[in-house]
Amino acid sequence: MTFKAPDSLAEQIAHHLAERIIRGELQPGERIQEQKVTLALNVSRGSVREALLILERRHLIAILPRRGAHVTELSAHKVQSLCTLMSELYILLGNAVAQRWAVQADLGPFLQIQQRLTASLERQDISAFVEDSFNVMRAAYPFANNPYLQETVENLHPAMSRAYYLALEQRKAAMSEFLALFAQLLDAVLARDLPKIRLVLGSYAQRSCDLVLTALTVA
Repeated sequence: MTFKAPDSLAEQIAHHLAERIIRGELQPGERIQEQKVTLALNVSRGSVREALLILERRHLIAILPRRGAHVTELSAHKVQSLCTLMSELYILLGNAVAQRWAVQADLGPFLQIQQRLTASLERQDISAFVEDSFNVMRAAYPFANNPYLQETVENLHPAMSRAYYLALEQRKAAMSEFLALFAQLLDAVLARDLPKIRLVLGSYAQRSCDLVLTALTVA
């Protein structure tokens, strides 16, 4: 595998390993050995070590003394805690868009994402659906103009993607439910209806949490 700019080498390695964890190719509790990653990707051990620190910050691995790096476990408590926090972050972003869009063209990026989500649903492409679900938040960053909020969401994004992917892999039909909720969200943003935004995003987060918890019992 060859890595290129613009991301740093460590970031690219972290992204590669994160994708494997999100898709379940690297299982909870599985050890990630620096030397094996170095040889497999033909990169320096220092870059791999830096990548592992990035993954630890993003809650996908734990690095323990004398035990090295291991993929973190998904527990019910962790999932519920993550969903509770992400719900409030979603609402902050949704409110920012509703309060600050000026012309309907400002909502164009969200409509494009909606089209891509629909196409992913038709293809039953879970990976693309999950990625674009989080691109909704990225499209909202300029409206919020809050670097701390953006950094927090980006650091939690891989952990949430991992949970979300597990849920949809177990129940692909839920993609249509999420797409319907997104349509409701766009209507609420267009109407600048902040209570409805909270209601829709709260429902979205709760449904996501329920699906992940169900998936954990059968995984």
